[in-house]
Amino acid sequence: MFKRLKTRAWLAGLVIALGALLVWLGPGGPQPTAIDPEAQAQEPGHVLENAEITLFGDDGKIMQSLKTPRLIHTPQLNDTWAEEPRAVLYDSDSRQWLANADEGTLNTATQELVLTGSARLTAPDEGWQLDTQELHYDGLHRHAWSETPVMLQQPPQQMTASRMDAWLDDSRVRLTDNVRGIHPPTTQR
Repeated sequence: MFKRLKTRAWLAGLVIALGALLVWLGPGGPQPTAIDPEAQAQEPGHVLENAEITLFGDDGKIMQSLKTPRLIHTPQLNDTWAEEPRAVLYDSDSRQWLANADEGTLNTATQELVLTGSARLTAPDEGWQLDTQELHYDGLHRHAWSETPVMLQQPPQQMTASRMDAWLDDSRVRLTDNVRGIHPPTTQR
């Protein structure tokens, strides 16, 4: 019996000694970690379903609006990602230009919109549409451009090019590099 008691006392002393050693080596709880500001800036601040954003100019006029079924906004980067965005862009005469794509990103500070995947810009008043894979739009200067192949259509006319620029305020489009077009003759009735 004395031998058992001695063994138990020895084991208890060993456990206490190991515990004291662990406490002396370092705290047993979780170590505090520094927050990585770069990683934190990548975290979304808002996720919205069926959202609409409207951006106004310094004069209080609407410059552009964006509707999307899903929107993810990262405030630290002023970056907003949109799924299947439908944008209405306004020129200096408040005419509406329509733009849509599979995905889009909007920088709310610079009002730059980038539409990717089956991007389309339509001028309803002029009756033409432009299709490309990536469309950039500078909302402050009302300038749209694409550096990927584009197709400009105003039925029955159709033109293709390697890149394009469009200035909404001037209703002007410039096609650049490898420009080809189909211009059927008009028929008289």
